Amino acid sequence: MSRVGKMPVTVPAGVDVSIKEDQISVKGAGGQLAVAANALVKVSSEGGKITFLPTNDSREANAMSGTLRQLVNNMVNGVTKGFEKKLNLVGVGYKAQASGAKLNLAVGYSHPVDIVMPAGITVATPSPTEIVIKGADRQRVGQIAAEIRAVRPPEPYKGKGIRYSDETITIKETKKK
Repeated sequence: MSRVGKMPVTVPAGVDVSIKEDQISVKGAGGQLAVAANALVKVSSEGGKITFLPTNDSREANAMSGTLRQLVNNMVNGVTKGFEKKLNLVGVGYKAQASGAKLNLAVGYSHPVDIVMPAGITVATPSPTEIVIKGADRQRVGQIAAEIRAVRPPEPYKGKGIRYSDETITIKETKKK
């Protein structure tokens, strides 16, 4: 059995988990999230813990039990604490400005780039060269961060561009004569 799938998910106080035939939904202070249930995994809840067991001995059922357990764990963490990604802008004149659900980027193009945040995702700019994306859904926070980074990915010679705060860029050596 999957090592991840063996561990039960602990549900903290203030979080409501409802398990139906076709979906598992989690509701808490950070919002409401849902994931589709899989027929290969038997989900049960008792005493504030959710357990995931494969319905048969197949490799797919074993893998799905660990995957579904981690998705539900991420939903529980998302509605309690939330997730965040930090991006940094590196380059002369590169700046970002958040206003409501919009992010305005000036990253060396002849025009400003506006990115509209979907519902449930908030964006903040503590300084003009920092972007903080927050939300309850881990997948959507990461996807929005990747889309913002794709506007101007870091280039390998000077390292200019939009990068994750924990990302290291390997700088290439220039061509020598």
